[in-house]
Amino acid sequence: MNDNNLRADLKIIVDIVPPEAKVLDLGCGDGDLLTTLVQRKSVIGRGIELSEAGVRHCVSRGLSVRQGDIDEGLGDYPTGSFDYVILSQTLPYIDNPKVVLREMLRVGKQAIVSFANLGHWRARLQLLFGGRLPNMAFSYLPWYESPRARPVSIADFFSFCAEANISVVEAIYLTDKRQLQGLGKRRSLATIGLFVLKEHCSGSDRSASNTPKS
Repeated sequence: MNDNNLRADLKIIVDIVPPEAKVLDLGCGDGDLLTTLVQRKSVIGRGIELSEAGVRHCVSRGLSVRQGDIDEGLGDYPTGSFDYVILSQTLPYIDNPKVVLREMLRVGKQAIVSFANLGHWRARLQLLFGGRLPNMAFSYLPWYESPRARPVSIADFFSFCAEANISVVEAIYLTDKRQLQGLGKRRSLATIGLFVLKEHCSGSDRSASNTPKS
C-alpha cells in the first residue's frame, strides 16, 4: 500500500513500531495500517474489528483479523502477548476506556492511542461563538450521522492517564497532514493527539517533555 494514502496518525504509528514487532490493532477497519506494517516492517500482526465488512476486507488482504467487540475485553490473549497494541481514532466510541486501556497494557508492552482533539482552537471558537459542537469531534460527520461518540481533548486524556495510573511515554501532536514541531507544538493547534503509553512505574519518563502548554 502507498503510504501517501495513510492518515497522518497512521504514518506516525508506522514509524514508531520497530521491525518484526508483535502488533495487535484494535478497531482495525479495512486493515490499511496492518497491511502497511506487515509490508514495511515485517510485523507479526493481528487485528480485531467489529464490522463484518471490515473483517472480510482484512481477510481478503491476507491479514489475521477476527470479528469482535473490544469493549468485551481481550481475555483471549495472554499477558504480554504483543509488543504494541494500537487503538487509532476509536477511543471516543468505546464504552469503558479505562478497562480497554488496562487490557491493552496487559496484553501489550506498550499501547499507542490516537484521537481527534476537541481542544483544537477551531473547535473552541466554534463552540464559543457558534454554540455548536464541531464535526471534527465526530470523525468529521454531523453529530446526527456519526456513531455514538464521547469527544475527548488532549488535556482530558492527560488527566485520564494520571487518574488511571498510566504513563505517557511520548505525546505527538498532529494537524490533519503533518506533525507539529518546535514552538508550534501546542495542544490547541493539534487536530489529532497520538500517545505511546505504558504501565506506570516509579521514576521519570519522557512524558514531561511532551506536555506543552495548551
